Amino acid sequence: MLITALVAGLALATIPGAHEVSLPSQPGPLAGTLLDAGAAAPAALIIAGSGPTDRDGNSPLGITASTYRLIAEGLAGEGITTLRYDKRGVAASAGATVSEADLRFETMVEDARAWAGLLREQTGQTCVWLIGHSEGALIAQAVAAEDQTGICGLVLLSGAGRPAAVVLREQLRATTPEPYLSEAITVIDELDAGRTVDCPPILVALCRPSVQPYVISWFDMDPVALTAAQELPTLVLQGTTDIQTSVEDARALAAARSGIELVLMEGVNHLLKVAPEDRAANIATYSNPDLPLADGVVDQVAGFIRR
Repeated sequence: MLITALVAGLALATIPGAHEVSLPSQPGPLAGTLLDAGAAAPAALIIAGSGPTDRDGNSPLGITASTYRLIAEGLAGEGITTLRYDKRGVAASAGATVSEADLRFETMVEDARAWAGLLREQTGQTCVWLIGHSEGALIAQAVAAEDQTGICGLVLLSGAGRPAAVVLREQLRATTPEPYLSEAITVIDELDAGRTVDCPPILVALCRPSVQPYVISWFDMDPVALTAAQELPTLVLQGTTDIQTSVEDARALAAARSGIELVLMEGVNHLLKVAPEDRAANIATYSNPDLPLADGVVDQVAGFIRR
């Protein structure tokens, strides 16, 4: 662990303007990286997607694409400060782990809100941008829907335009054979109705007893309703070869109210990398740390924030 920490610290030190930041929390602090582009720079908080995702956009579930680090470094080159963080219970935020049974979607929303406040303090900006990826887009929307104070606007990357239960049903129908599909759909239907269920062993990742309260709270979030509930400048950016969320999701978000900017990027997948439609080849990009972001991703985000 000491060698890993030293290597990480040396890597961080090679990036001008990058330094570690800590957010007080119970039962332990959360950890992140502030990549400072200068005193007058706009500031943006990068909010991670689902699962045990770290500040760079990687996870022990086989994702090593470093999408968030690449976004942060690209935006720094465009004169935009970013703050990205390890999710509660992940990597250097492991000390902030809470009981899975006590975790709710609102926990993630509260963490993002607190990080946005710290970013304002660290930069002296009166407002900061929220850049949410995948489930992080939903978190950003929830933060803004509850209170727009101190938020400049939203950048929603690869976000769902339908409640999570609807998206999960669609994903399962595309990948799960019978009889497991029927079992899974029944479980999702029950959780979507706010009822706990007896969890089949094959579905333990989705419905083990300790995670069901979180899943129910997550299913309760409607991204279109949240988007309609605030009037901040909003960019929706979606790749056309995304196998987790779709162009239809992006269009639903953009249609939630007037004034939302929609950008569709041809041949770009969920992790904002160039990828084919073929599922196996698309997923292979998730574990390729050498693959850059698709051309135009940083330009679109930076241009929107600058405007």
